[in-house]
Formats: sequence, C-alpha cells, structure tokens
Amino acid sequence: MKRVLASLFAMALTCSAAVADEGMWTFDNFPSSVVEKTYGVRIDGPWLDRVRESTVRLAGCTASFVSDEGLILTNHHCAAACLAENSSKDRSLLDEGFVARGRSTEIKCPTQLADVLVAMENVTGKIDAATRGLDDRTANDARKKTLTELEQACEKTTGNKCQSVALYNGGQYFIYQYKRYTDIRLVFAPEAGIAAFGGDPDNFQFPRWCLDMALLRAYENGKPVKPIRHLKVNFEGPKAGEFVLVSGHPGSTDRLLTVSQLQQLREAELPPSLLRSNELRGRYIQFSKTSDDARRIVEDTLTGLENGIKVRRKQLDALLDEKMMAQKRREEAELRAKVSADRELAAIGDPWADIERANAIARNLDTELTYLEGAAGFNSRYFRLARTLVRGAAEREKPNTERLREFTDAALPRIRQQLAAPVPIYPELEKLTLSFGLERMREWLGPDHPTVRSLLAKDSPDTLAQSLVMGTKLGDPEVRLALWNGGAAAIAASNDPFIQLARSIDPQARALRKRYEDEVEAPISVAEEKIARARFKLYGTNVYPDATFTLRLNYGTVQGWVEKGRPVEPFTRLSTAFERATGQAPFRIPDSWQQVKASLDLSTPVNLSTNNDIVGGNSGSALLNARGEVVGLMFDGNIHSISGAYWFDTAKNRSIAVHPAIMKEALSKVYRADDLLRELGAKK
Repeated sequence: MKRVLASLFAMALTCSAAVADEGMWTFDNFPSSVVEKTYGVRIDGPWLDRVRESTVRLAGCTASFVSDEGLILTNHHCAAACLAENSSKDRSLLDEGFVARGRSTEIKCPTQLADVLVAMENVTGKIDAATRGLDDRTANDARKKTLTELEQACEKTTGNKCQSVALYNGGQYFIYQYKRYTDIRLVFAPEAGIAAFGGDPDNFQFPRWCLDMALLRAYENGKPVKPIRHLKVNFEGPKAGEFVLVSGHPGSTDRLLTVSQLQQLREAELPPSLLRSNELRGRYIQFSKTSDDARRIVEDTLTGLENGIKVRRKQLDALLDEKMMAQKRREEAELRAKVSADRELAAIGDPWADIERANAIARNLDTELTYLEGAAGFNSRYFRLARTLVRGAAEREKPNTERLREFTDAALPRIRQQLAAPVPIYPELEKLTLSFGLERMREWLGPDHPTVRSLLAKDSPDTLAQSLVMGTKLGDPEVRLALWNGGAAAIAASNDPFIQLARSIDPQARALRKRYEDEVEAPISVAEEKIARARFKLYGTNVYPDATFTLRLNYGTVQGWVEKGRPVEPFTRLSTAFERATGQAPFRIPDSWQQVKASLDLSTPVNLSTNNDIVGGNSGSALLNARGEVVGLMFDGNIHSISGAYWFDTAKNRSIAVHPAIMKEALSKVYRADDLLRELGAKK
C-alpha cells in the first residue's frame, strides 16, 4: 500500500509541478533568454541552425533527417498516403506494413515531397510600399501580385523553392526558401494495427499504445541525399519532468482571430461542415462493410475523415465554452481600449467593425461558395483533377502575376508531380462521394438554383455520378499529362465528361470566388493588418504568430495532467497494450507482435505525454532534448489539445509522442530491421 501511495504522489507531482509553455515560435524570434532563465538551458544560434537544417516539411506533416544517407523519420499516418498509393483492391500495405530489405526495394511515394527551410527574408516593407494608399480591393490584388513577383524572383535567383508567408495575420510578410526533394521513397512502416492501435475510439486520447512511426528516404539524381545536417536518436528517451522541445510545421491556429471571426466559425462554418462529414462517414462505413476490397479501398480516406470530424467537433465545443469566449471578449475589449487611447493608433479606425461587416457578407456567400467553388458539391478526385486541368490551361496563358495564386510558376512543378503520379482512383468510391456531394448541393442550394437545374433537370445525383465516372479517362496519368501539356486547345477539344463539367461550372465558380475575395477577403486582410500592427506597437513581437504550416519551435516538459481528480501518468508500457488488446480491430495487436511476444521487453515505454504546444501539421515532429537529440516522435494530442486552435489550456493541453525505446524494440525484435537500426545509430 505504501508503494501505491508513493507512486500516486509522484504522479501528482509530475502532473502539477509545471504549467504548459504556450507558444509556436519562429526560429528567428525564439525566446532563448526566457528559456535559459526559466530552465537553465541554452538554445543558441548554432543549435537553432542545426535543428532547422535537420527538420523536414512533408505534404501536410513534419519529419526529420536522422542519418547521413537521407533517412527521414516521421509518423505512420504521414506515410499512409504513400502506403495507399502503392496498394490495390487486393493488397493493402496499410494492413500488412512494409520493410525494405535493401535500397533497391524501397518504394517510391509518387505524391510526397520533402522541404528543408534554408533562408528567410522579411519583405513586409515591400508589401507595405505596394499597397500603401490603395483601397481594400486594389490593395488585395496588389499584395498578391507583389508576393508572386517576390517568389518568382527568389526562385530564379536561388534555384530553391520560394514561398510567401504571412505572419501575425498579415502584420509581417516573409519569403521562405526551401531546399526541395521530390524523389521520396518508403523504407519502413509497421502494420496499421499497431501504428494506430485503438483506432478512432482512442484518437486524441491518452493513455495510448501506438507505434505511429515510418521511415522514408530522400533521393536526388537517383542517389540517397546527403543532408546538410541530421539528428541523432537517443533511444533512452526522456525522463518525467525533463525539458523538451518540438521542431515542426504546425498547420494552422486561430488564436489571433477577433471575436466576430470566432463567432463566424461557431455559427456559420463548423456546424454545416460537421453535418456533411458525419453523413459521409456513415456512407463510408456502410461501403466498407460490403466486402474486404471495399474496406481496403476506403480505410485511409475514412481514417482521415474520422480524424477531421473529431477535430471539428471539439473545436465547436471549445467555441461554445462561454467562459473561454468571455475571456476572448475581455482581451479584445482591452486591446480596443488601448488603441482608442493612443492618438496614433486611433487613426486606424475600427478594423474590428470592418471584419464584422465582411463576415455579414460572407454569411450570404458561404453556402454557394462551398458547393460550387469548394469541394462539397463536386466531391470527386476526378473533378478536382479536371478543375486543375481546366483552370491550369486558362491561368498559364496569363502573365504570372495575374494568375490565381495556386497556378503561379512557383506552384506548377508540384501540380505536374501530382498529375503524373500513378495513384489508383477507385470508380466505386468516386460514385459514392460524387453522388453524395450532388445530393447535398441540391438540398442546400435548392432544386431551383440555376446550377442545380442545369445538372439535375434530367438526372438524379446517382445517375449523373454514374455517367460521369464511367465515362472519364482521367484516372490515367498519361491522359492527364497530355491535357496539361496541350493547354487550352486540348481542354477545349476534350470530350471527357469531367473536363466538360469543370468547364461549364467554371464561370459561376470564378465569379463567386472573385466576389468573396473583393468583398470579404480584401477588407478582412486590411483589417487584420491594422490590428496586427497595433499589437506590435503595444506588445512588440513578444507574442508568437498563429501557426501557418511554417517552421516553429516550442518548449515544455514531459508531464501528465489531472483528469477529473485523477493523475494521468506521462508514460505507457508495452505490457498494458497486450492487456488491453481484444483480438478484434481496432484493439487487435498484429500477428507479427504476438509471435515474438515472449522475447519482447514488456516494460518498454510506448508513448509519452508532454505539455508542448502543437497542432495538426506537427505530426511527425521530433521531440528533442536540450542537446537536440530525438527523444520522441510527436503524433497526436489529448482531447483537450483540440481547443488549442483558439486558445491554450495550460492545465490539460498535452501532446503525445512515440517513445524511441519502442521503435528500437520493434525494429530489432519484431521486424528484424538491423540495418536500419545501425543506420539510426542504435547500439546493441
């Protein structure tokens, strides 16, 4: 009994000894002095450069170089697209897992890329000069044109991938330079059964027992990349209470939004999105039960949809928390009062009211925009490819600075890579998603809407989806590339039904988009810039910018939390995973693990929790100790972390990582991947 009481007391100390350290800091503005004063840890320029040059941005995720042979460590769910793209109806690499037994057997990931941030240039002054004195609409167009020019000049001068970045909601503008690798190959991924043990029921929960890891390799000119820097993996992992950092690319947060913008999300955007997604989820589940082939076809898509539903549901819960919204109102009122009291700042007018007026316009446009310009009405990969081809042909005939931003010269190589990728598209799934989108479009826009009448006057959603899907050739990469290379003439001559559909919809969709950009986006952008600059004058850059899928560094400690009066320990063990297993998905441990269970060290830590401030996009980020060694692999947060989109709950917001000890145990004893362990620097 004394041992149990002592253990609980230690857990409580671990949970409460430190509060969370909020902040997703850019590498050029990391609060090193605060960290040194608070934790006694020195994070200097060489440390930051080494970590920056080792951190990799993938498509939607983060990763790290972990060897001098281009080996990249990330999450299994960040490599899931590659696994799905190399699967078929008959064989699922998601189910089976994959181990390359030599470089020649590594599998290409056709749509993956890897970016390493190599330089940053502050171009705020240039944007200010280009937009000064202009009305909102003209300023919005001038801003986009200038950013395109800056990206183009950067790429021409450096040969790197250059991307414009808005920080502090337009308070600062940067051009980020990336070294880009497009030949990415799969080296190792465990079975989904252990990578995502617990499935959707355990998603955003803790304790967890997931080996959510994968290894990729970057190639250049047919040879493994020799990265500038790489990180060392410390397989011992961290101790409870230890200072840790996360280097990664958090996707997006909305902590600097005005109260009006948060209300817009709460009342106009999240509810209809959840309604659509939940109904689509039900259709996916029913489809998956029709056969093993159907289950394999839809499993990756369903997993992503379920994750998104849980995120948006908890985001809505957060915005319905009147206590937190009241705090937002107080903070905004305080800022507005300070602006009004400052003669210079008062000259900006009332940007909060400007945003409110723009949001009122948005509410009248959102539904039509969602179904005609967004993905809700034409929910089909074939249609998205067709729209890319149709718009790409039209936009490439214009000067670079006058194009839609997604079709500038800087964006074209990535578009071509995706069009050329031999990714399987399953007609039966396309019919399901497209007919669903058409049904919802008819429901939400009404049967008398001109677009609905033109499409469904003689067809039902099912029959129209059937004829479109069965008549298209866009599943063939060679067909897509021929249309892309042929430009406007090839598009005009095409009789592909999806190309014809995209062409017919384009005028209405473009008109809606332009109206939204002029009447909503433009005034909000100008208003946000005014608010950001007021914040700068009052607070400086001692606050961090919202996440923008750009490189950030945050710090914290390994710790649990207290949930309903009970302490949650920050580590889980392999023994408990076997105890929790039921033999049925999603709580079924794969046979490869069951067969070697007797040889496994069941005391091995599997997952751990920290108070680091991360969001989606940080998946695959390295958890680092003070020396910059990898001591964990971030893959999730607890349920309280979802509200981190809008504010940070210091008491309960926790991030979840894979412990490196379980990586070593798995690679050594389950998958017999000794060559990979040696490359990772593991000692026997």
